[in-house]
Amino acid sequence: MKQDKNSLISHITSLAEEIYRAIGPSIPQEWLVSDITIAQLRVLLVLYAEGPSRMSVLATRIGVALPTITGIVDNLVKKEMVVRRADTEDRRLVICTLSPRGQETVSHLWAMGRFHVENLLDGLTVDQLKIADEVATLLLGNTIKNLDSVRGVRG
Repeated sequence: MKQDKNSLISHITSLAEEIYRAIGPSIPQEWLVSDITIAQLRVLLVLYAEGPSRMSVLATRIGVALPTITGIVDNLVKKEMVVRRADTEDRRLVICTLSPRGQETVSHLWAMGRFHVENLLDGLTVDQLKIADEVATLLLGNTIKNLDSVRGVRG
């Protein structure tokens, strides 16, 4: 039976969801009882991925108003996860960056994800790992192509 592109994408997405559900119960308890809100986590992830950012950029990236992002960042500063400083070129602008504690928090998240991927791959044979490597390489190439396309449009 020949499958079309959309049904294959749907099937692969369903499999990914099943994998996520299978590893979901192994989420460390510390993350389930953390006092970090989803909005705060989004800010930490943006700062981790994109580096120091102005408040207005953070607000745009996570889709909230400037007063809202100010409150979110205030709480992250109190938790010693974010550091605010004035922009050296324009003192009216505030630049936010991850503190060492914020960096450690997000790095821990990535490490957990890597641990799960390594566990998923560990039971595969060398031949299966070669296929997984090929698929991962294809996905990365497509991701880069899509990002380049988006950047070209914004550009």
